[in-house]
Parts: sequence; C-alpha cells; structure tokens
Amino acid sequence: MELRHFIYFITVAEELHFGRAATRLQMTQPPLSKQIQQFEEEIGVALFKRNKRHVELTTAGEFFLPEAREVVAQVHQAVDTAQRAHRGEFGRLVIGFVGSATYDILPSIIREYRRIFPHVSIKLHELSTPDQVAALLGDRIDIGLLHPPVGSSLIETTPIERGYAALSLPKNHPLAKKEKIQIEDLRDVPFILASRDIWPGLYDEFLSLFKNVDFTPKIVQEATEYQMVVGLVSAGIGVGVVPATAEKLFNLEVVYRDIDHYPLKAVLSLAYLKRNTNPALKNFVSLTKRICSDER
Repeated sequence: MELRHFIYFITVAEELHFGRAATRLQMTQPPLSKQIQQFEEEIGVALFKRNKRHVELTTAGEFFLPEAREVVAQVHQAVDTAQRAHRGEFGRLVIGFVGSATYDILPSIIREYRRIFPHVSIKLHELSTPDQVAALLGDRIDIGLLHPPVGSSLIETTPIERGYAALSLPKNHPLAKKEKIQIEDLRDVPFILASRDIWPGLYDEFLSLFKNVDFTPKIVQEATEYQMVVGLVSAGIGVGVVPATAEKLFNLEVVYRDIDHYPLKAVLSLAYLKRNTNPALKNFVSLTKRICSDER
C-alpha cells in the first residue's frame, strides 16, 4: 500500500470518472484503472461500482474517502514539519549566557528570535564563561554568549558587541568628584574585579594598564559576576571594574568614571561548536549578528 494509491482513489472519488481523474493525475486511464483495482484487492474491499458509463462509490468507498483524505493530509503535514525543522523553524535551542548579557543584548535577541521562530523551544542557562565552554564541549548547550577568549579550537567564536568598561565608585569616594581619572590616581586604591576565570579578557586588560607605571593595582576582592562587583562597591569595599552599560541599571549609591586615555574593552561573543548541525543554531547566529549590526 503506497501513498499514490490513496491519491489515485481520492481523485477518482472526486471526479467519479476515470478519464477525468487520469487527466488530473497526468496519466492515461488504463494504468489508473489497474492501480485502483490493485488497491481494492490489497485492502480486500470494493471501493467503486463501475461500468462503461457510470462510476460511483460503494458504501465502503464513501466511508473510506474522508479517512483517505486524512491520511494524505497527515503525510503532507509530516513532510512540511520535517522541511521546517530542517530550516530551523521547529526544534530546540539551549542557550548559555553570562549575567551581563541579561542586562544588555540578550533580551532583544530572544524577543526577536521568538517572534520569527515561535515553534522553537528555547532553554536559557546563566553560566560563567568557563562553564559555558565546558557545556559546549559536553553538548549540554548549543550556543553561548560569553566573554572571550575561548581556548578550544573546536569552538567558533564571533564578537557581537564591542563595548567598554568603566570604574564604579561609591558616591562618597574622593575620586568620584573627578570627571576623568588618571592612572596615577589609582595608586593604593582597593579594587574589586570579576575574577579572571569569569572574565579573562577584561581582567588581563585591566592589569596591562599598569605595566608602564611603578605600582600594581591592589585587588582586594574577586567576584563571580559584575553585579556582585557593583554590590560590593556600594558597600564601600573598593572600586570596581564593570561594563559601562552597568550605569543604566545599577545606581546603588555608585558612580561611574573612565580612566583618562586608558579605555577598557568589554567584549561579548557568540560561541558554538563547529560541528553542531542544529538548524535552529544557524538561524540564531544569523539573527544575532543582524541585530547587533543594526544596534551598532
């Protein structure tokens, strides 16, 4: 029993004429008549009453017709579903992200992706950069939004946002009165940084600012995320280094200042396994690049 037999039967049932049915099916009448006869023999039921002048459905044929239409419709639906899944319109996407992305680019990406691909299930996991790398290599997430660099050749990374970092200070801190802070002003200042394991690029770049001066920064606390840095700054523990976008979100008796002539970069990248063939991943990467390009 093949799908074409159902289609042949439905066409003849709609036309009640083998000649017209054969024309619709772009075939000749004798092969069509033979196929219908073979179909009836296979299911063990006569579907048509026919003579040289007249064709009509049997009682069995009348009951069989809506069921046959449903079979064909289900097959077409299954094919359409498979094709849409291949295009990434159905499926599942597991996304890892660093906390800073939550307050920046991630909401607009997820909102637009869900609008365009409403039938893709999205799972979100807040993970540090090292945990995202491990999750990617372990096939536990499809894609990550993390802070570079990433040390695995199996992972493709693409910068999607090149922002800047700033110093966060308690409002009553002596340096808070300055619009621009000089590197020499930071001697003996206690610092709070997101740890190198969490944000290696920013951590190393901050330390590099002091390579041409005669002192090293005094790091008194390392944090697991920059939200924690801001909280510790507001508690008066020290001066933090955070993305400049934090100013829009966290006041908490904190002010933000640049280091004059020493810009600090805060880069966010997409990361995914090069061998990942999930079609939904390709669409997410393409959409994210477009949104970030538009926002720039």
